[in-house]
Amino acid sequence: MIKLYVSPSCTSCRKAKAWLEEQNLEFEEKNIFHEPLSQEEIKNILSLTEEGTEEIISYRSQAYQSLDVDIEDLSMNQLLNLFKNQPSLIRRPIIMDDRRLQIGYNEEEIRCFLPREVRELELAEIHRQLANEEAVEIA
Repeated sequence: MIKLYVSPSCTSCRKAKAWLEEQNLEFEEKNIFHEPLSQEEIKNILSLTEEGTEEIISYRSQAYQSLDVDIEDLSMNQLLNLFKNQPSLIRRPIIMDDRRLQIGYNEEEIRCFLPREVRELELAEIHRQLANEEAVEIA
């Protein structure tokens, strides 16, 4: 099941939700301001990142700018509590399933959440179109 973590006024979050709905993909939506992420959810998100907290922190947010601590100096529990208590520190949207994670909305990257069969059909259609274009150029 795809999980979509959002905030109320986030344009990228609305785009991600609309895309998932257009693709008829089932997803579970969670507003991280009304229902803060649990420590377990944050750990799951971090486990799918390549660069750890670097990927999920919103460095441009006012919450980050007003921090009076160095995130690098925090223990894991302190960091998890900080994310739980200050959800505006977290980049949004977060789209994930058991194996994949996307932070922020990217029209190309979000396609990884499509079922494999759909992606294979789309790729076959692209190859067919390219072959037709080449045939027209040759003729």
